[in-house]
This record gives sequence, C-alpha cells and structure tokens, in this order.
Amino acid sequence: MCSVITSLTAPWRWGAAVCITVLGLRYIPWRISSTLHLDTPLSAALSVLLLLAEGLLLGHSLLMVGMSALGGSDGRQEVEAAAAQLEAHRLQAPERLPSVAVLIPTCGEPLEVILRCLRGVRALDYPNVAVWLLDDANRHELRECCSQMGIGYLARGDRSHAKAGNLNHGLRHVQADLIAVFDADVVPLTPFLRRTVGLFRDPSVGFVQTPQTYMGADPLMRNLRLERWLMADEESFYRWVEPTRQRLGAVVCAGTSFVMRRAALEAVGGFDTGTTSEDLATGLRLVAAGYRGLYVAEKLSAGMAPLTIGAMVIQRCRWASGTLQVLRTGANPLTIPGLNPLQRLAYMEGILHWLLVFPFLLLVAAPLLIAQANLAPLRLDADGLMGIAAPFYLSQLLLIRWLSAQSRSALMPELYRWVLAFPLAQTVWAVIRGRPTAFQVTPKGGGLAGGLGGNLPLLMPLLVFLGIQLLAAVQLGGELAGSWFGRTSLSAGSSSLGALGLVWASLNTLMILAGIRSCWDRPREDAIPWLAPQLEGGLQGQPVKVVAISERGCEVLSSFSIPQDGRQLRLNHPLLAGEPWPVRLVCLSPQGRQRRLRAAGLEWDGLSADQRDRLDAYLYRRPGLWPTTRAPLDLFALPMVGRRLVQRIAPEGWFGRSLLPIR
Repeated sequence: MCSVITSLTAPWRWGAAVCITVLGLRYIPWRISSTLHLDTPLSAALSVLLLLAEGLLLGHSLLMVGMSALGGSDGRQEVEAAAAQLEAHRLQAPERLPSVAVLIPTCGEPLEVILRCLRGVRALDYPNVAVWLLDDANRHELRECCSQMGIGYLARGDRSHAKAGNLNHGLRHVQADLIAVFDADVVPLTPFLRRTVGLFRDPSVGFVQTPQTYMGADPLMRNLRLERWLMADEESFYRWVEPTRQRLGAVVCAGTSFVMRRAALEAVGGFDTGTTSEDLATGLRLVAAGYRGLYVAEKLSAGMAPLTIGAMVIQRCRWASGTLQVLRTGANPLTIPGLNPLQRLAYMEGILHWLLVFPFLLLVAAPLLIAQANLAPLRLDADGLMGIAAPFYLSQLLLIRWLSAQSRSALMPELYRWVLAFPLAQTVWAVIRGRPTAFQVTPKGGGLAGGLGGNLPLLMPLLVFLGIQLLAAVQLGGELAGSWFGRTSLSAGSSSLGALGLVWASLNTLMILAGIRSCWDRPREDAIPWLAPQLEGGLQGQPVKVVAISERGCEVLSSFSIPQDGRQLRLNHPLLAGEPWPVRLVCLSPQGRQRRLRAAGLEWDGLSADQRDRLDAYLYRRPGLWPTTRAPLDLFALPMVGRRLVQRIAPEGWFGRSLLPIR
C-alpha cells in the first residue's frame, strides 16, 4: 500500500516541490530586505537573530523539498523482480539459497517481550536460517527457553560498546552468508526474508533496510487519545525520508529489521563501535566502501512503542546523541572517502537536523518580542504579509502531505517537537561539549500504573514555554482589542504584525497545552499490545463484531443480548477458523461504541498450543498485517486536540483502550 501511495503522488510531489520552491525564492529576498527592524542596536540584534533562526529552519525544509523532487529509482521494480526470482529458487532448489543468521541483541527486556520476538523469528518462511539470541544480561531463564525452542544463545562477559559490541560478539560465533538483525521487541512477518534476501543476488548490495512500525500507539498519541488524529513521527522517516535517500543512494540503516551481507560487514570492520548509533555509522561505511544500501518500502515487522512519555524521551535523546557522535568517528560523511556530493549532503542533513532544536527554541520567544513595539524583531505591512509570506507558508501547510506520501501533516507533528525540545537541547549540547550520554536501552516494562504528578522534568520547561506564549497573547490581544474599539491607534503594519503574533502565540499555546497534558501517562493493566481488527464472529450463536483483540482476550460488540454464560467464540478468519475459541466473560457494558450495541470483554480460557500459535500468527506475523494510513488534515485534527484538553481521559481498560488498526 505504501508503494501505491508513493506511485500515485509522485507527479504531485514534484509539482508541490516546485510550487514551494518558487514561493520560497520570493519570500527569502523580501524577508531580508523588507522585514528587519534596525532602529536600535538591541532591536537589530534580535531581528537578525530571529532571521538566522528562521533561515536555518527554512533552509532545512527547502533542502528536504528539493531532495524529494530529485529523480531516481524508488527500487520497487527491483524488489519485486528479486522476490519473484528468490521464490522460484525457493521452490526448485532451496538448498542453494543464501544462508541467513538472525541476530537478536537483548539487554534486560521483559521475558514475554523477548519470547514474542523469538516465536516470530522462528516462524520466518525461509529454508536456510539460524536464529541467535545475544543476551547481554546473561539470564538463565532465557538460556533455557532458547534451548527448548532450538535457538542459539550467546552471552558475553562484559557489555563493552553496548549493542554494537554485542552484535560483533555474535558475528564472531555464527556462520552465514547474510546477517539479519531484529531488536528484541520486534516481531517480523513470515515473508520478511523472502522479500529481502533476493536483492543480495546483486553482489554490489551491502544491506537492505525495511520500515519499522509499532504494534501500539506511542505515549504522546496514547496519553491524548489521538490515535486516529496523529501519526507517529517515524512514519515520515520511513515513508518520506528513506524513499528520498533511496533515490539518492544514501539509505540509512535504522538499527533493526535489516539484512546485511556478511562479507561486506567484515570488510568494513564489523558494526561500528565509535558511536551509540552503530546502525547509521555501519550503513554509511558500507555505502562509502562501494556497496549499495537498498530500502524496501513494505512494513515487514513491528515493535513495541515506548510505554511511557519518559521512555520515549530516553529513546529520542539516544538517537540524537548517537547520530551526532558519528561526526567524531571515521564515518563522518564530510570526510569519509567514497561518497558522492549528493550522498554527503543527504547524510549530513540527517545528522545535523538534530541541531535545529536550538533555532526552534529561539522562536519560542518571538511572539512575546513582537508584543514589544521597541523590540519587535519584525516589520510587516499587510501587502507583504498577505502577498508574499502567507502564500509561502500556506503552500507548505497544504502541500506537505503530498511531499511526504501522506505520512504527516504540517502542524500536528509539532506536538513531538514541543515535548522533546528541552531534553533534546540538553542532549545535543552535551554532545557538542564532548560529554555524550551513555547508551541506555529504551525501557520496555514498568510505568504501567501512571503517575499523579506527571513527568516533572518534561513539565517544567513546557510550563515556562506556556507562560511566554500566554503573556504574548494577552499583550497582543489587548493592543488589537484597543485598536478595534478606538482606545489605541495602530498603524496598518503594527496591526498586521500584532495579528500575526497573536495567531502564532495562540497556536503555540494549544500545542504546549497538549504537550503538558501528554506528560501524564495513562494507567493500564499490562504492556500487552491490543489491536483493532476488522473481524466478524459468533458468540453462542449470536453474531458479534470483534473490535479489539490481543494475546489476553478480545472485546466484542453485538446488537443482540450477550449471553452471561458465553463460553464459545467463533472467528471468521482463515487463521482463526475451525474449532470454537474458549473464552471467559469478564465484563459487560450495556452500550457499546455505537448506539444500541452491547459490548463484552472476553478473556481466552484454556487455549490449546495450536490455538496459541495461530493467535500469535494472526496478531503479529501474517503477511500484509500492518496497514499504511494517511495523516489526517490539520483542519480536522487540531479541533480534536482542543477537545482532548477539556475531556477527562480515563485509564486504559475494557472498552477504553488505545488501539491501532490491523488488516
């Protein structure tokens, strides 16, 4: 589905890029020549500082727009041809297929999370594969589980070089033509290797990267109940950035759900240990050594989203720190030999975009400065605002969905930026000073009960940001109201500038309030992923619709009375059909999610080993499981943000779960 959307929007993407670029070429000279406030040294300094901050953000945006419009193959035809050829060999001579060693590095993840991954990897539909668990926690129970499942187990005496060291340790103990890597919380779909291994028939291919998606909503989506209205920001990376890099020959290795040629990996010295972003550095070294990195734009695996807002911050700060550390290693894209100029530009954009947190923070104070007539960093007139600035920024607001293959809207992703701005700034500054934070695994357990006080380290800077925007809104609103009612006199330019500042501050206030609200994690009973299927069935002879399903049980809706003693559930899906599924009624609701429908919460009750395996396959492993959705328009999503701010968001539980759709 993702490739279909990309194909349909390719002409629109080029047209959108041209439109934004042309309007940008009108905006930039006007912004420099007509909007600076240079009357006093202080106002001039603030005006130039704001211009520089805006210029950095704008330059990055135009660079992404320009790279998106460049030609080149998106790789879809190559993927299909390679998969078809591999399938023919798999059926005729499976013994001649390349051998694959699957490495799963782990360091303290919950046992049930790792076992879910192991079951998925063991079910890969490929004849010549060996699975190895690389356990940096050296747990006896994992060793026993691997022995029972026929999976190799390796532990090491120290944890030097974190994940990269663990992978290199495993690499020395396994023999295979290809190396596949999955994080311990990731479950691949059964055709993962059949869709990727065929590409290695080309000896120039060094690694193949696939997207990672999440089984559940991330904390920001979940805490605000915005699952339908906000796309995870990883979507734009895998549906916009990576396809763009594919066309430029600069695919990013993303740390999980990838396959590498062992000979190529050994040729560059194994996984890079000079940074905690060993994935980026290793992939970059392979490309610089003359190997191709390919991207398969199909969702062939899924992992667990961070469980809490604090865990998400740890994850993003680790990404930022590790990515910037690449500049201090031999994999620096500016100095490493073997890359062409476009590849260097693409990789540097991916690394340096973390620095944009600083100009973003500078713009936080802009609405308040606008409210001070003698310090206002802008001079505006209505003609310039409406004739030059408005068309340029509106073009970005309206066309970003086409450029990004409908993976993001313009304003909603700013929620992530507001929540992460201050911790990311701290992390980036620490790297600049040469004191990067140590590698820290994203917590995959704990934090289920929520907290009464919210996440204070995140809350405090957001409260400061909120105070700045509210003060600006009050001052600007008062000035504009006085002008409208004749109590004060404002020039046309001052009125235009005041209106811009008020809109700016109001939108910032909405986003910051949503960010503050997201700092309270919704309590829930466990970390088991619940999914939203399109599944029909029957309970004791009455037709029901399954609206939520997990390893634990399911929720059903019916227009009939749900029997209190229901014990047999039939499900209309090839993987789940056959004998009825034993269930235990947990709770009833007189009214479901639609009017006149009754809801019931059911738990599985004594499933057989075969049923457990089929349920696992249905939930996590079957082909085509994870859909590609489209980012909602900001016009509809922003009112929902406002609505969530005044609603009570209940803990997760029966009939109130955070759900993402599956096919």
